[in-house]
Amino acid sequence: MTETLTRPTLAGAPARPVDPAAHLTPAAMAVAQRHLVTKALSELSHERLLAPAPDDPDAADHPEEPSTYRVTTDDGRVEYRFRARRLALEHWAVEKASVTRTVDGEDAPLDVLALVLELQPLLRIPDDLLPVYLEELSSTLASAAFKAHHGGPSAAELLDADLATVERSMTEGHPGFVANNGRIGFGVGEHAAFAPESGAPVRLLWLAVRRASSHLALGDGLDEDGLYRAELGDLLDDLRDRVRAQGLDPDEYRFLPVHPWQWEHRVAVTFAPDVARRDLVLLGEGPDEYRAQQSIRTLLNVSRPDRHYVKVALAIQNMGFLRGLSPAYMRHTPAINDWVADLVGNDPTLVACGFRVLRERASIGYTGDAYHRTDRPNAHRKMLAALWRESPVPLVGPGHGLATMAALLHRDAAGVAYVTEAVRASGLAPDEWVRRYLHAYLRPLVHCLLVHDLAFMPHGENLILVLEDHVPVGVFMKDIGEEVAVLAERDLPEAVRRIVQPVDDTEKALAIQTDVLDGFLRHLAAILHTDGVLPQDRFWALVAACVDRHAADHPSLRTGVDLRGRRFAHSCLNRLQLRNTLQMVDLTDQSGSLIYAGTLANPIGRP
Repeated sequence: MTETLTRPTLAGAPARPVDPAAHLTPAAMAVAQRHLVTKALSELSHERLLAPAPDDPDAADHPEEPSTYRVTTDDGRVEYRFRARRLALEHWAVEKASVTRTVDGEDAPLDVLALVLELQPLLRIPDDLLPVYLEELSSTLASAAFKAHHGGPSAAELLDADLATVERSMTEGHPGFVANNGRIGFGVGEHAAFAPESGAPVRLLWLAVRRASSHLALGDGLDEDGLYRAELGDLLDDLRDRVRAQGLDPDEYRFLPVHPWQWEHRVAVTFAPDVARRDLVLLGEGPDEYRAQQSIRTLLNVSRPDRHYVKVALAIQNMGFLRGLSPAYMRHTPAINDWVADLVGNDPTLVACGFRVLRERASIGYTGDAYHRTDRPNAHRKMLAALWRESPVPLVGPGHGLATMAALLHRDAAGVAYVTEAVRASGLAPDEWVRRYLHAYLRPLVHCLLVHDLAFMPHGENLILVLEDHVPVGVFMKDIGEEVAVLAERDLPEAVRRIVQPVDDTEKALAIQTDVLDGFLRHLAAILHTDGVLPQDRFWALVAACVDRHAADHPSLRTGVDLRGRRFAHSCLNRLQLRNTLQMVDLTDQSGSLIYAGTLANPIGRP
């Protein structure tokens, strides 16, 4: 059947709740507040912004056992109390049900906005940015209340769910950031239409963009017609006919997918002159239905899973960034992805681990607007761009499932952990399950760093697990173009040079120590420990063994990078966001943007 365009449904997806604010109830908000206050106490203590005092003076002698702690404001009026274990990497495993708050000695409801205001002197949030941070917290609360109200699959049910279902069912955003679902710019109806947790279908809009005012970059083996034919099928001819029907020459245009929100709030308003002079021409919705992923501007095609992910500019404020896409920055994205994919695909160690990358195969951006003619770069230059990334769905064979790695840190509404259910369902001993997971996840990252000076941003959202009988047998790494780096001077093709960011060996080690050990494995170890699946000491021994096994398998490798040093710099994510809620880091100097709070004892450090 020939695919056809429809006129745009600008308000969003066709199926939406009758009352999109039905989740804003006292009961659902209480669940959200308890979750976020617990997370704030845990992560702000981890970053040493808070210093909880134990009731038991001997608590330091047995930190892995639950003890009661308190955090009190400077004036003594407000006190938070909770039970927690203190685990490796100064992780505070706070028992959610135990958290209480008193004001002037009287019980008071948990309220994360109140917590931030009460503790502002300790958190050091600039006064002029405090309202923005509070707004991001409020939006995060609304998202959490939505999940609490509407519910979702149990952890056991997720084990056999498809990738789209797993993605939409995650109850947590980033495990470290407290305000992790800001999404400032979405209305309540738009949240119901476009947020990943709603699971609503999204149909992309298509714009014709004048060829002379745009740029299309293509990966190896691709040509423009081939890209559009693969992604659009017969719809490509309809697009051309729609352009022709407006008295325009289709050969003078390219085709750009746009998020419905972006069209209504940005393109039709912020780029009104460009639309009026027909440099931008709205053509309508495509027929394919997509689902928003945890990285909200990335969309998975559920009508045709063999087609690419589409990542689009979405100018909402979320976690310290305006979620745009830069045409200039993406000009070299396909070339960078091809270079990384070639390196990974030709390395026997990485192939043996089942480590693959999802290539960003093409990027397109519009540059004909007035904002591209200003003297200085600005966020408005990131409003009209998109890229196509490989989908993992057609790349795995029968018997293999897919899940975002973020699922390993997921607990369902009953508090049951996905990873606990996966270990039990696999039939393997927990040691063996973790060993195989580390072989698929950690070993390739260590190898890339030590052998190729190559570092990724390997948090849960950026990896997709390949599972066989609920056991990881490989991973797909994604978000290559924006976040990969070569951390030493190397002779690279000119189109790839921008990823060269030389640092010394101590900082190079942080690509594993901070981003993997502290950024992800710290949380996983805590879940396995508190669930009684695997003691943390045994978990970290397996991590150390994985690193040592790589060294033993590569005896000729000479490197000054010591992943098993006794301590490493304590990089703090919430401190970044609290310092500047509008732009946490400078993407052109990410290393120089970081904030450290002393050092952490390395859980895989040599005795």
